[in-house]
Amino acid sequence: MAAGWCVAKKQNSRVHERWAHFRFSVIGQLLAAPPPKGELASAIMALAEHTWRHPITDEPTRFGFSTIERWYYRALKERSDPVAVLRRKLRADAGQQWAMTGAVRQAILAQYAAHTSWSVQLHHDNLVALAESRPDLKPLPSYATLRRFLKANGFAKRRRFTSRQTTGAERAEARFVDREVRSYEAGYVGGLLHWDCHHGSRKVLTPRGELVTPILFGVLDDRSRLACHLQWYLAENAENVAHGLSQAFQKRGLPRAAMSDNGAAMTAAEIVEGLSRLGILHQTTLPYSAYQNGKQESFWSSVEGRLIAMLEHGPDLTLAFLNEATLAWVEHDYNRKIHSEMGEAPIARFLAGPNVMRACPDGATLRLAFTRTESRTQRKSDGTIVIEGRRFEVPGRYRHLPSIEIRYPSWDLSVVHLVDERTGDVLCRLFPQDKTHNASGLRRPRDPLAEEPAAPPATGVAPLLQKLLKQQADTGLPPAYLPKDERDDQ
Repeated sequence: MAAGWCVAKKQNSRVHERWAHFRFSVIGQLLAAPPPKGELASAIMALAEHTWRHPITDEPTRFGFSTIERWYYRALKERSDPVAVLRRKLRADAGQQWAMTGAVRQAILAQYAAHTSWSVQLHHDNLVALAESRPDLKPLPSYATLRRFLKANGFAKRRRFTSRQTTGAERAEARFVDREVRSYEAGYVGGLLHWDCHHGSRKVLTPRGELVTPILFGVLDDRSRLACHLQWYLAENAENVAHGLSQAFQKRGLPRAAMSDNGAAMTAAEIVEGLSRLGILHQTTLPYSAYQNGKQESFWSSVEGRLIAMLEHGPDLTLAFLNEATLAWVEHDYNRKIHSEMGEAPIARFLAGPNVMRACPDGATLRLAFTRTESRTQRKSDGTIVIEGRRFEVPGRYRHLPSIEIRYPSWDLSVVHLVDERTGDVLCRLFPQDKTHNASGLRRPRDPLAEEPAAPPATGVAPLLQKLLKQQADTGLPPAYLPKDERDDQ
């Protein structure tokens, strides 16, 4: 019996559970083997004379006859769960702090509402200072009482989302407090990808002898946690985001949806339009709510804790070596290591599916996809348009279009395409204007826009004028003017 109690004590750390199992171990033998009629009192007396180990202090102790008898009859009456009825009863005032008067409660609630980021100690210190001018707050509760009161009501210290005191930040913090935060997972591989940028903790040495903080761009599959692609860059911009996404898609395939934050590089026109053209639903986290992209944020901890930690005593770090080391780590360590939450390696879960990935197009299609669409007015004088202060010539066969639609990446004006505004099909490529070449005087003949109709034979007076002259003659009125300097040929 003592051994059984020790096992129960180890398995149950709560005080009420310890008491319930201890009491049941004392009177359990009376329930398992009821004594004959008339011998119950002597059996209880024998238990009262026995020395027991206290369930909390583990000190030797004894319990009186009436106490054991009360335990026995209480368990005997309960048929379904005799252990539960032996638990210690909760106090009627449990969870209440009688040292907290009504005035103190109102004062601390108002103080917490105004300063949710304060610690309990700071709340208590300010309450003490406030009581000097408000006698109704005395007697003041102790620090321990105030801490129990705040904890019991869920008034924990809340960290601020951002140091910026903006309307958006306040709205995001209020939403975080009012709405539950739950973990989620996509049901299919390729159903949702996460992508984000991370500022590295170590600097790299550039060929120009400068120390620069590199930016790690990463793409993760939500269901399998597979790192689809990782690459370090020297800047966080739309060009590098498009470069990294294209490689992730070429390695793993096109997903159905992708999630990022609201950074300027993540929401650039080239990225938004490119994902739309590839049939990928682009979802962004709410402002100041990085926890919605928590899987990506957690992955950065692995990068710093494992990859960067192994480079801390290495030689001068270059961007090329950092990318080489990152590729080796992610493909041979992270993607193949058992994930603590999933219980399997990301690559194994990725291959097991179910998979909704689509085949990725070629590189030229991807480069054309990650472009922005804009409209320009064609100059009638020389058939050119202006893009970021530079003129581009429009082929003569499109000279009749007053407004044309173009697609181009803002970081590379060497690739500008003219597209059909109705279908989005690429019509031709536009090139910068070469005024020096145009100075040679050579000009192409203009291609006809449509087949011109044959000129009709000359008929003299136009039909409309003939009709008007006839109407005037039919009135029978003389001409409404006085002839002068007119020769009468009749």
